[in-house]
Amino acid sequence: MKQAFKEWAVICKALAEGKQALIIRKGGITEPQDEFRLEHTRFWLFPTYTHQEDEGIRSEAQPLLRQAQAERPPAGTVRISHFAEVTGVYHVHDETLALILAHLHYWSEDTIRKRFGYRAPGLYVMPVRVYKAREFFDLPDAVSYQGCRTWVELERDLPTDGATPVLSDDEIHDVHRSLDLLLSPRAIV
Repeated sequence: MKQAFKEWAVICKALAEGKQALIIRKGGITEPQDEFRLEHTRFWLFPTYTHQEDEGIRSEAQPLLRQAQAERPPAGTVRISHFAEVTGVYHVHDETLALILAHLHYWSEDTIRKRFGYRAPGLYVMPVRVYKAREFFDLPDAVSYQGCRTWVELERDLPTDGATPVLSDDEIHDVHRSLDLLLSPRAIV
């Protein structure tokens, strides 16, 4: 698999440790037509350190942020260790609904509000099943990986065989049940 999804390293860490099982996305500045598109339902998590800041996450995620920063690979290297499969997509059009998901993720309320209000109001909420690869891969950072965008294509295929799920089937089912209960049918596309 060559597709990768850029996300803050602290959120990748939370996903990798099973402390979070959803991704919330608005779209990067250079997204086509200024909006996020789910181009792939299976992808590598590509940890980024750009725009990641203390006030962007809730206080209980601070230890994860420190861990992610301490584990940062050397300059010029991207470390890939987990991949995700999208198991649902919700397009949330009501900021209140986006805010009531706080117990399911580590972004701060201010980050959710800013992302929700950026350009056209709304956010995409995607529950994901995350898998730990049998080994991690250190890749040279490439110019093609740079910029504020969601998707990058890795320069080579990385094997997914032998990967293990981070959360059980029951735990993933609980995430879906929570989202279905919290998000009214009006929020779902």
